[in-house]
Amino acid sequence: MSDIEDAVCRKIQIRALVGENKYGTTMEREDLGYIDWLLHLQEEVMDASVYVEKEILSSELDKQFQSQNNS
Repeated sequence: MSDIEDAVCRKIQIRALVGENKYGTTMEREDLGYIDWLLHLQEEVMDASVYVEKEILSSELDKQFQSQNNS
């Protein structure tokens, strides 16, 4: 593996520890069903979409600001 994949693996391990401490369980829990896991995934994807939109809007506002100041 490259250093990049190694870094991702370390982040996953850290995130697993944080989640276990926060929720008191691991991803091997058996109290959630298929739909429950899909709903969790959907929530994570929606959060990611919000983060992306925030950065897009921030970038667009920054471009507008720079354009106005360069005129």
